[in-house]
Amino acid sequence: MSHYDVIVIGAGGAGLMCALQAARRGKRVLALDHAPKIGKKILISGGSRCNFTNLHASPANFLSRNPHFCKSALARFTPDDFVQMVKDHNIPFHEKKLGQLFCDRSARDIVAMLVQDCEKAGVAFQLHCTVQTVTKPDRFLLDTSQGSLSCKSLVIATGGPSVPDTGATDFGYGIARQFGLALVEPEPALVGLTWGESALRSFGDLAGVSAETVITCRQTSFRENILFTHRGLSGPAMLQTSLYWHQGDPITINLSPDLDLGAWLLEAKRIGDKAELKTLLASRLPKRLAEKFCDLYLPSRPLLQLADKDLASFAQRLHRWIVTPNGTEGLKKAEVTRGGVDTDELSSQTMEARKVPGLYFIGEVVDVTGQLGGYNFQWAWASGFAAGQAV
Repeated sequence: MSHYDVIVIGAGGAGLMCALQAARRGKRVLALDHAPKIGKKILISGGSRCNFTNLHASPANFLSRNPHFCKSALARFTPDDFVQMVKDHNIPFHEKKLGQLFCDRSARDIVAMLVQDCEKAGVAFQLHCTVQTVTKPDRFLLDTSQGSLSCKSLVIATGGPSVPDTGATDFGYGIARQFGLALVEPEPALVGLTWGESALRSFGDLAGVSAETVITCRQTSFRENILFTHRGLSGPAMLQTSLYWHQGDPITINLSPDLDLGAWLLEAKRIGDKAELKTLLASRLPKRLAEKFCDLYLPSRPLLQLADKDLASFAQRLHRWIVTPNGTEGLKKAEVTRGGVDTDELSSQTMEARKVPGLYFIGEVVDVTGQLGGYNFQWAWASGFAAGQAV
C-alpha cells in the first residue's frame, strides 16, 4: 500500500490547484484521475482557448442554496491571483468581452502551467486509475485499479456529470452519500432550453436565427444573444438563464432592448410610411423572426391599414415575449451541473466536511455554480486553493 498525506481524486482545475497548494506546504500529495489525460474539461473549454477567469468575478455571479458560502474562498484567491500565475508562465491572453479572459493560443497552456507547477512542487500523478472503494477506519483507504492507497486527507475534485463525453461522472456525489452528506439535487445548467410540441411547431423553423435580447427569469436578467435551434433556444443569454430556470418557470424575452417598438411603429404610421409591417420590422429584427411574429400575431399589411391599438399590442408582445420551456438539452450538452454537495455540510474556510474530518469537496461537485464567462474556473481555482491551504 502507498501512503500519502493528501490524495486528490480528480485532476481537473480544482484538483490541480489544490494539489499544488498542498505540495507547496510540504505535504506528500497524489493527484489521481480515471482519465488517461489531465484536465480534459479544461482542454475543451472556451472553444479550446480556455476562458480561465473573469475580471469581474464576485459572489453575485454564483448560484448556491447558501449565497454566502463562496465569499471566503473567492476573497482569498482572486482573478488577479490566477492572472499573475498566467503572466509568470508567459502565457499570452486577451480579454474577449465582459471581463472574460482567454488564452491567445490554446487551453493546453493552462494545463501545462498547472502540471509544471505541480511537478515542481512534488505532486505525484496516477492516471487511468479507477477508485473502486473508499473507507475510513482511521486514515482513508482507497482500493483502486492500480492498487491500494491511504491518506490522512482526501479531496474530492471530480466535478459533476456534465459533458459525459469527457469521462465526467457522478462519482463525487456517491462519496458524499456514502459518508452521510446531503446533496442539493444536481441538474444540467448553462444549457439550451427546449420547446414543447406547440412551440416547436410554431418556432422550430427559425433554427439558426440569432438576436440580441434581454432575458428575465426569476428576477434575474441577462443581455446577450439568443439562438433559435431545431429543439428550442440556446445562445449565451439562454445558457445564462438556464442556471436560474426550473421546470415550469416562464421566461420573458425582450426582442428589442434598445428601441421602443410601439412608439417607433406609431410614429412611422403617423408620418405616412407605406411599408408593410413585416418589411419595416425586418429593419430592426432578423427578417425571419420579423416575418414569423407577423404570421403568428398580426398578419402583415401596410402600416397605414393597421389600428394603433393592434400595433401597440404587437409591439408589447415583442418586448415581453413570454415562453415556458419544456425542459433542457440535458447533461450531454450542459456546460456545468447545478447543485451538488450541500454547502451546509462543508466549512466555507477550508471545504472540509463538518461530519468527516479530513474529507474535502471542491469545484463543481459542490453546490456553487457560476454564470457563463469564466466564473466556474474561478470557483475551481478559489475552492482548490482554500482546501490546499488546509489539508
